[in-house]
Amino acid sequence: MKKLVSILLAALMLLSVAAFAEGDYRVAMITDYGDITDQSFNQTTYEACKAFCEANGIDFTYYKPNVIVMPGYAFGGTIVEVAEEYPDISFIALDVAKGDLLEAAVGNAGQEYDYNPDNWNLDDYVDISNVYCAVYHEELCGYMAGYAAVKLGYTHLGFLGGMAVPAVVRYGFGFVQGANAAAEELGNASDVVIEYVYGNQFYGDADITAYMDNWYQNLGVQAVFACGGGIFTSAGEAAAKVGGKVIGVDTDQAAIIDGQYGEGITVTSAMKGLAATVDTLLAKTIAGEFQGGVIETLGLVGEDPAANYVQLAGSTQFGDGFTEDDYKALVAAMFNGDVTVSDSIDAMPEHAITVNDLGTVK
Repeated sequence: MKKLVSILLAALMLLSVAAFAEGDYRVAMITDYGDITDQSFNQTTYEACKAFCEANGIDFTYYKPNVIVMPGYAFGGTIVEVAEEYPDISFIALDVAKGDLLEAAVGNAGQEYDYNPDNWNLDDYVDISNVYCAVYHEELCGYMAGYAAVKLGYTHLGFLGGMAVPAVVRYGFGFVQGANAAAEELGNASDVVIEYVYGNQFYGDADITAYMDNWYQNLGVQAVFACGGGIFTSAGEAAAKVGGKVIGVDTDQAAIIDGQYGEGITVTSAMKGLAATVDTLLAKTIAGEFQGGVIETLGLVGEDPAANYVQLAGSTQFGDGFTEDDYKALVAAMFNGDVTVSDSIDAMPEHAITVNDLGTVK
């Protein structure tokens, strides 16, 4: 139960950030198998918490969770440890792949994981019958972002990845494929360059910002696809100094990036449909249609860009070179199979443009 409580507390802390910033407090009580009418341990704890909070004017909430939503590949180890112990709880894991589960499960079994999920049978190591894992075709929205950038006239691009985990690599390789396709259509492949590097972490710092300064100020990079959690801060700081541009990731980051570094700095964002995923899965769960034991890769479901699980942000700076109608046409072509994007992460995709693969910043 300790690990489960830790998960829930982490989620509740996120909900309470605003309250703490204002000097207020909120108290939450979480039960395990029982509830607050057991006339024993849980009920006594509940009544004590409630009485204290009422007496002191503090918000108090009681939770007995039966659905837990877990965003991020780092929850793979937690799922391995707690899912089987709590079979009555439905776990919805976003961006948690088979390999993330295997890395923890194989290690727990005292074996060495070779980082090739195809070599291992997950069922031999962990029971995920009460877990639904959603992963995404990041290469598709990465492709859209790279294609849009070149069509909009950017010829010197950068890809700044976080850690070179599969999701980030798919974003990057999709970005290269999209930029290459657009350049070939425009007939300027020899003029398009992508500087390509991983920061080896999911946050920006002085070292990575200095690296980005060199890209923008000395190499002439016009826009950087900052792909990896908070690493966008280094790209944003460097871009703001010279009027450069940034491409966001996962969600529509225009508000946060523009808010911190200047209006109009964000060209677009390569998005995962996280809200659509949560809405769909919670609705199914409440309707009794939860599918456990599933690891599903989500991508395009139709020609309507907004209906898909991978897409460009609504804040995209469309222009003459790439209009909203052009975007819709691109999505339709991708959905219908007229445009194909490789999801392989074994090697950099073939390209006619110049890609300077620079390894890692540190």
